[in-house]
Amino acid sequence: MKLIIDTDPGIDDAMAIAYAAAAPEIELIGLTTVFGNTHVHQSSRNARFLLDKLGIDAPVAEGAPVAQGADTHAPSEHVHGPEGFGDVTDIPQIGSNHSLSAAEYLVEMARVHKGELVVCAVGPLTNIAAALRLDPEFAQNIARLVIMGGAVYCPGNITPHAEANIYHDPLAADEVFANPPTTVVVGLDVTLRTLYEGADFDGLAEQSADMGGFLRDISKFYLKFYKDVGGLEGCGLHDSTAVIACTHADMFTMVETGLQVVADGPEIGLTRPDPSRPVVHVCCDVDGAGVVDLFTQRVASLP
Repeated sequence: MKLIIDTDPGIDDAMAIAYAAAAPEIELIGLTTVFGNTHVHQSSRNARFLLDKLGIDAPVAEGAPVAQGADTHAPSEHVHGPEGFGDVTDIPQIGSNHSLSAAEYLVEMARVHKGELVVCAVGPLTNIAAALRLDPEFAQNIARLVIMGGAVYCPGNITPHAEANIYHDPLAADEVFANPPTTVVVGLDVTLRTLYEGADFDGLAEQSADMGGFLRDISKFYLKFYKDVGGLEGCGLHDSTAVIACTHADMFTMVETGLQVVADGPEIGLTRPDPSRPVVHVCCDVDGAGVVDLFTQRVASLP
């Protein structure tokens, strides 16, 4: 399966990209970057660094620096650290970005790999909305869009109503759900059932000294946030669960419904069912232990 991850790395993004690199079912053909956990220039630097560390020769196309209608963005430093990788802050600049913007690259790759390309969006949906605007055929050209975002049947994580990726650009998210490609939504309804604990990271590092060790090191900051804020002993495999959903749909239970995103007011970012909208597939249950085991198995195979 040919895959592009639209990403804002980000600790859980790094985990997802490592999984995609290790999964034999996935051909990771590129990364597109967006603001979110970090500023977009940090997202791009981190993405290029990760691809180099994983030994993957694939481009990074930089995308939106801010949400639709915004002129600034405040990264989630309290969750992911000042550079996106927790306490690891010395991240080298490796290579350069693709000449095309993220939206242009997505549109071009969808044309080249028509009917084959899966796009997994694990940040705000700004680049996806831009690609849909740029080329009316984009939605038909990709095989499907898999989104890590939303809290359709459960509380949010950035507000009581909203999940962070949707909250950071509710206008873009609502635009995507108003006229979606074939879409799978992997939200907090399932990703919080895939907790990865400190002992899991330690075991991963024992089997994969380089990549597993790196993920263990950057996870410490992330795990502390989950413990301090939520009282949890682990972190959700948010983005990795979405990547796993790209190839292992059998591990999920889904419902079909249209979605609408609240764009303003106290419930901004709320993702709610809307039967008047085109149907998307919303994950409502998951084999959480199976996802955790599969993630460990695949990433442990990396050097």
